[in-house]
Order: sequence, then structure tokens, then C-alpha cells
Amino acid sequence: MKDKIQDLLKKKEIAKLGGGEEKIKDQHNKGKLSARERIELFVDEGTFEEIDMFVEHRAHDFGLDKMKILGDGVVTGFAKINGRPAALFSQDFTVFGGSLSETHAEKIIKIMNIAMKSGIPIIGLSDSGGARIQEGVNSLGGYADIFLLNTLASGVIPQISVILGPCAGGAVYSPAITDFIFMVRNSSYMFVTGPNVVKTVTHENVSFEDLGGAETHAVKSGVAHFIYNNEIETLLNVRRLLSYLPLNFMDKPVDVSFNAGDIFPDERLDVIIPDTPNKPYNMKEVINLLVDKQDFFEVHQNYAENIIVGFGRIGGMSLGIVANQPQVLAGVLDINASVKGARFVRFCDAFNIPLLVLVDVPGFLPGTEQEWNGIIRHGAKLLFAFCEATVPKVTVIIRKAYGGAYDVMNSKHIRGDFNFAWPSAEIAVMGPKGAVEIIFKKEIAKSENPETEIENKLEEYIKKFANPYIAAERGYIDDIILPRDTKSKLINVFHLLKTKVDKNPRKKHSNIPL
Repeated sequence: MKDKIQDLLKKKEIAKLGGGEEKIKDQHNKGKLSARERIELFVDEGTFEEIDMFVEHRAHDFGLDKMKILGDGVVTGFAKINGRPAALFSQDFTVFGGSLSETHAEKIIKIMNIAMKSGIPIIGLSDSGGARIQEGVNSLGGYADIFLLNTLASGVIPQISVILGPCAGGAVYSPAITDFIFMVRNSSYMFVTGPNVVKTVTHENVSFEDLGGAETHAVKSGVAHFIYNNEIETLLNVRRLLSYLPLNFMDKPVDVSFNAGDIFPDERLDVIIPDTPNKPYNMKEVINLLVDKQDFFEVHQNYAENIIVGFGRIGGMSLGIVANQPQVLAGVLDINASVKGARFVRFCDAFNIPLLVLVDVPGFLPGTEQEWNGIIRHGAKLLFAFCEATVPKVTVIIRKAYGGAYDVMNSKHIRGDFNFAWPSAEIAVMGPKGAVEIIFKKEIAKSENPETEIENKLEEYIKKFANPYIAAERGYIDDIILPRDTKSKLINVFHLLKTKVDKNPRKKHSNIPL
């Protein structure tokens, strides 16, 4: 028995080296960690339980039968993260460049199935050259099996992809189906076809970084939700994201302890809105004054910046926050902002995370580019997402809420549970100047001094319509609150809504306007 134990320990030591010390050294020289180092850094110390350490590929062609390595390029298992269970896989670039074989895929599928049955998140640490070419259709089939499981797991358990190296071709579609994608500056790449193919087909010269680097996907395409400067920072922030999430769709986010004595009127909120209606301000200042410890974890920080989405805690409760950003494009809703907001709202609804909506929106962005690219269809995604969501939904209208954008941003009419307004709120069909020019068109045309006439009518219109009181009279606004009291109001209503039950009509599934 002693010899057998020694043999087992020896095999485990060999497996832990992956492609060998030299290749691990190459990873380090590129500023990258090995697959196992990433896991050690990421999970709670001493909690990782590995499975399938001894799996080897089954291929025989092209000399592969003489090149077998224990684990076959991916480390799989489960662990504790922030004291809670999670499943994960970490691709090993030192073994066949992390390429996906039939057995490599089977290992990932097995741990994903365990995650789904156990109701725990799955985190994929990707560092792979793509499908293992020598295995042909077997490796392609392995990808498709993973795609199917990603789709079936969607909305069941949180799925997080961490891109820590190249991710090309079919490999990009698994992360794309998952809930959140993390990338690392200057070492993560995602593209359907690489620069060489692009040059051959379209004659464009483009670098790896410009085509599919972290900055490109965080700023231009919106594929990446988070980017960081190195792997350590990235993995620590994945842990941070998980702290806001439940384990599965039947679970609820964990509340953290909160001292009720910390709730006090914050008069800084009273002076944050400029006296001039068209003057911008930073909505993130409002958010930071509302969330506990000014700790707001923003999602898609660099993409469609006219809308803000992210996670925070108010009174110890985990919330998803959606807010217009008047500092960028006046907070207007355009195609990218609508899609960004809709995706986030649907994630929160899938995983029982209550929604706080902060509104300062002048409407949808006009213009041929927006219309021809489908602002109607894409704007409807955000509307659809809010309408369909059954989690607790609370809205605070900070300033402007004009036209259809008022309806879309979780108005009372689309099942907002509590809808508040600050005294600075302006709820109207459109902006005062545009409204006056339409309503009083004849009077202005007849006037000897049109500009003075517009000013007079503008003052009259603002006094009558550009305020929250008409909406409050009709019950569309539940209360007009002092800005300084906003946090205490939110804590009270979100506590009340903890037992909220709401359902959508029975159906196979909805048909969101994709």
C-alpha cells in the first residue's frame, strides 16, 4: 500500500506541473500566472477540491498518442469564495496552448453540470488557443456541448468568464453567453477571426489589441463588462462581484450587517442638482452618497457611459442600480445605453436582486444614425426588461423624466413598486422649450416679438408642467421627498419589499425584441 500511495503522490505532483516548469516560466515571463496559481489566488485558502486530475486525451493522429499530459489542459473543481461555494475551471496554456480537446471539453461540462445540480456559480478562467486542430470535429463538438450547457444554465446559476489570454473563433461564444466577462489589459484578446484573416478578407491592417483587446471590448463593443490592469486585480474583483450575487435563481443575495445609527439626513444631496436645468452634474456622486460606505461596483464602466449600471448596498441590502448620467450626452437613451441597461436589468431579475432606478433623462437620442440602426427595437429592450422584471423595483426621479423615456425608466405604469421624486423633478411629455414652440405655435407666429412671447410662455409652462406635482396628484409618484432623506426612504421601502411576490403570465418564454 505504501508504494501505491507514493505512486499516487508522484502522479499528482506531475499533474500539478501541467506542461512543465519551462512552460510555466514562459507564462510568468509574459506577466501571466499558471492555471493553478490563478485558482490559489482566487479561492478561499485551502478550499479548492480538484476533480478529473488524471484525465488524458484520447486522440491518436498527428503523434498525439505520444503526447499525453495529465489533466489535458484544464483544471476543474469546486471551492469556497467569500465563504460560499462555487465551481470553476482554469485552462492551462502550458498544455497544448490550452487548446480544447474532446476530453478537455468533457471536464468543463462535468463541472458545469455539478454546478447546476448544486445550485452554485460557475467561473471560467480562459486562456486557450482555441479548438485543438488535431482533433478536428471532436473539438468543435466539445465547444458546441459547452455552448448548449451555457445556454441551459443561463438564469439558473451565475456564470462568469475571466479572459486571461487569447480567446478566438468559436471559443468566444461560451463567454458571450455567460453573465459577465472580465478582461486584462494587454494580455486578453477576444475575436471571431484574427488580424491575419481580417487582412486577407477585408484588406484591413489591424493589431491584436485594436481588433479584440480589453480596451476595445470595454469601450467600443461592450463585450467586456470589466477590465483591469493585471490578473491579480482582475481575480480580486471577480470575488467582489460574487459578494453581491446569490448562489442561484432560488437563492437571494446575502445581506451584510448595517448599523441603523448610520442613517442620517445627508444635506449634500440637497445641493447636488444645479439650479440651471440644462447644466450637467455627475450622477455617480448621487449614487455614492446613497450606497453604504460609498462602495459602488460599476458594470460596463467605459461603455455607453450615458447610463450607469452596477451593484451596491443600501442598508446592507444588495441592489442593482440603474441610473441616467447627465454628464454624458445629457443622460439621453441611445441604442448602446438601452441594450446595456436591458441586459443588466434582466440579470438582476433572474437572480432576485432588487432594482434601484435613478432618473434624469431628456428622452431618446434623435437622428438618422439611431433610427436606421434600430433605436425603436433596441430602446424597446430596456422597456421590455423593466416591464418583465418582478423583483422589487424602486424609482427616484432626480430631475428630468421626459416623454417615452419617463415610461421606460421604471415608471409606476410598468410596475414600479415605489416611485419617488425630488422637488427638482420635471415630468412632462417633452422639454419645456420644445413643448412651448408646439403648443403656442400660432401665438408665437402672430407676436411682434416672438422671443419675448416664447420666454413668457416658457415660464408659464414650467410653472404648470415642469414639476413633479401633477404626477403626484394622480398617484404616479408615491411621494415627493427631500433629497437628504432619500437613503432612509429607500431602506424602509426595500425592507418592506423583501416579501414582495409578483408573477408574469404563464408561458413557455417571452420574445424580447432582439
